[in-house]
Amino acid sequence: MAVKNPGTKIFITVIALLMIFSMLVRIDPVKGEGGGFTSYLPLIHNGQAPGAHLVVAQGMLSGNFSPFFFTNSYDGEVVEMTQIKLLTTDRVAGIVEDAIVGETRDYNGTPYLYKGPADTDVIYDGVSDTTTYTATLRDDMTFSDGVPVTTDDLIFTYYSFLDPTYEGHNTLASYDIVGLKEYQTQTTSEVYNKYETKFEDIYNAGHDHVWNTGDMWTQEQQEDIWARFDAAVLVEAEKIVDFVVENHLSYSENYIGYSQEDVLANEGLQVTLGMVLWGFGEVENNIFTAPSGTSWDLAHSYPSCQDFKNEILFTYNYDIQSAFPYESPDGTDVYNNVKSEFILYWGPLDESMVGEGVPNISGIVKIDNYTVQISVNGFSAPAVYDILGIPITPLHYYGDASKYDYENNMFGFDFGDLSSQHSKTDSPMGAGPYQFINYENETVYFEANSYYYKGEPKTEEIQFKILSSTETPAAIQAGSIDLGEVSSNLLEEIKSYNSNGELTGDVITTSLVDYLGYGYIGINAATVNVGDDLDSDASKNLRKGIATILAVHRHAAIENYFGDMAQVIEYPISSTSWAAPQPADSGYQIAFSVDVYGDPIYTPEMNVEQMIAAAETAALGFFEAAGYTIEDGLLSAAPNGAKLTYEAYVPGGSVGDHPNYEVYTATRDSLAKIGMEFVINDPADWNVMLDAIGANEQEIWTMAWGSNIDPDMYQVYYSTNIPGGDGTGSNYYHIQDPLLDQLIMDARLSDDQEYRKAIYKICLDIIMDWSVEIPTYQRQNTVIFSTQRINMDTVTPDITTFWGWMNDIELLEMND
Repeated sequence: MAVKNPGTKIFITVIALLMIFSMLVRIDPVKGEGGGFTSYLPLIHNGQAPGAHLVVAQGMLSGNFSPFFFTNSYDGEVVEMTQIKLLTTDRVAGIVEDAIVGETRDYNGTPYLYKGPADTDVIYDGVSDTTTYTATLRDDMTFSDGVPVTTDDLIFTYYSFLDPTYEGHNTLASYDIVGLKEYQTQTTSEVYNKYETKFEDIYNAGHDHVWNTGDMWTQEQQEDIWARFDAAVLVEAEKIVDFVVENHLSYSENYIGYSQEDVLANEGLQVTLGMVLWGFGEVENNIFTAPSGTSWDLAHSYPSCQDFKNEILFTYNYDIQSAFPYESPDGTDVYNNVKSEFILYWGPLDESMVGEGVPNISGIVKIDNYTVQISVNGFSAPAVYDILGIPITPLHYYGDASKYDYENNMFGFDFGDLSSQHSKTDSPMGAGPYQFINYENETVYFEANSYYYKGEPKTEEIQFKILSSTETPAAIQAGSIDLGEVSSNLLEEIKSYNSNGELTGDVITTSLVDYLGYGYIGINAATVNVGDDLDSDASKNLRKGIATILAVHRHAAIENYFGDMAQVIEYPISSTSWAAPQPADSGYQIAFSVDVYGDPIYTPEMNVEQMIAAAETAALGFFEAAGYTIEDGLLSAAPNGAKLTYEAYVPGGSVGDHPNYEVYTATRDSLAKIGMEFVINDPADWNVMLDAIGANEQEIWTMAWGSNIDPDMYQVYYSTNIPGGDGTGSNYYHIQDPLLDQLIMDARLSDDQEYRKAIYKICLDIIMDWSVEIPTYQRQNTVIFSTQRINMDTVTPDITTFWGWMNDIELLEMND
């Protein structure tokens, strides 16, 4: 019988999650390569030649330009040109509450005035345990067609995102907005709880439960739940197959023994490939065997998506909560979706609900024509960015004004029907600085919005044109492109176009901005420990010995790989975050720079060779404290559960093409000097590494994290989030520390940034004490401008991770 291999699926799932995350934040690979997008047509529009307007090189566009439903970051940038968001933030992602009048804040010693479309306020009431978010709009704004912006548009937007049929990138519905679940399920709290209990009781009774008259639910309700689960899992199986075929067809030869052409021509082989790459079976001698033991001779028979669905249910024994969203290619929570469907169907049929229903979301209240309040149960610090970070979309364009009457619980569309919002997907409209004109010949055309509340933009027309990163520098030099984002491996080419040989010169101006994320080396506490005691002093000292050697070799490796495009960091957090410790902060410390006694390993006068020697001596001290036997300065025996050999994965494509590969080779040499073998595993396919992580077999590995605006640590470090646990599965380190868990939750419950920063510093110290993560580098993104055609004095200054070139775009001017 084949056994499900979770590691194979982990690889694909990571890619899927990166694709989902890229809807909000573009995620680049560690060593970025240009995309395969190609330009074919000259940039001529309405009789204007290139240079008479701004032309921006853009990644692949899908044409989904809806503020509700866009699915990738490039489409999202098109949307951003046409919209305004309720929440205003500054260059470090700090919230500007008094945005109508504006607030002046210093950055890099320069005062900047920040203005926005609305004042915002957040108040938590500890007695009722509710948080009230208030937004007050400017009273002088209009959309690009001249129609005034009011709270009716904002309420329409909220109800669109919160409709039970909404499926898109926005996660607003994940928050416990007062009255939301009652509205979405059209039941009162009492009826909701009643049918939620029925649902949970039926689920807990199990798929094989035989209904009897003593059950507190009907046979029809029981059959309905499992039929819904069956249908939902079938949809997930189909999505997995589609995702694999679309994104990972190139693995077909290696994994199932058929060419890409064979797979595309055979639906059964497509299902086979999907099942194999998702870990649900293996092909050997042309026989595909699934986890249940069912097999198909691929010479003449194939599994169907129905078979795939059955294998998922068999593998998890109908434990839907464990299977999803883990197995979903797009993170679908099947259990909660089916629960909502069940309550939405059966709740309104309850005898107490006949003729009633729930007409509105009680937690969303219109105060006046320019003020709205949203009440949410509990408090979560990161929530403000989602609850108030929405666009203000025009009711009269995306909805139906005749169906809006706030006093009579009409919100611009029929409950459960977002067809009007969907109908405008290819032509966005809003109150942003530019109005969308059209999309043709792989180019989006915009014209200045004369009604823009900050003033009509100086540049009359802007074009977003599909063009690869690798082509962009040459296109700027040739005069066909004015601006674009490029990869770090193009810096020498950029320098070659400037007469001064620098990144900024007479042809190209370069802006380097820290990437919202960081690189790291991880140590798995579950496999690198003493006596299977993950958090004992001995286990921590073992990991500290290895980490000390890894840390001392970071600077040379990162400089050799990135040059000026990255810096070594000392804490496992992006240096772009307001929570990142700074050198001037109390308690700031270089990573793994003290010995087993807590004394400094290095002195200021040491050169590199002396520092390495000192690190090797300190590592011996840690290993000895961990229980290793040392003879003549060499490790000769390991304590119970520990080893003299450890393996480290690096996704270098089998040729060492990775920032931390040199860290590894130098670490191998240092550890060899003191008697430990450090084995480098650099597979051609990084799936091998991710297989090991998924199976909890890895000891040491290196990857990079993408980050969010808020530094919440729950996803990666909370105890229940270890792979195979009940959470996110992202705690690859297997750090399980009750104090850390408590601090992570405490930080979520405060909006005091200084308090949260202090709490996160303690969290970071705990992580470093466990020695499960060695922070290595903070890299940079690169945006280049045409010095010749753009008036660089009008481009927004001090571009940061959170403040891109599109900010203050209304002020940007082209040279004459």
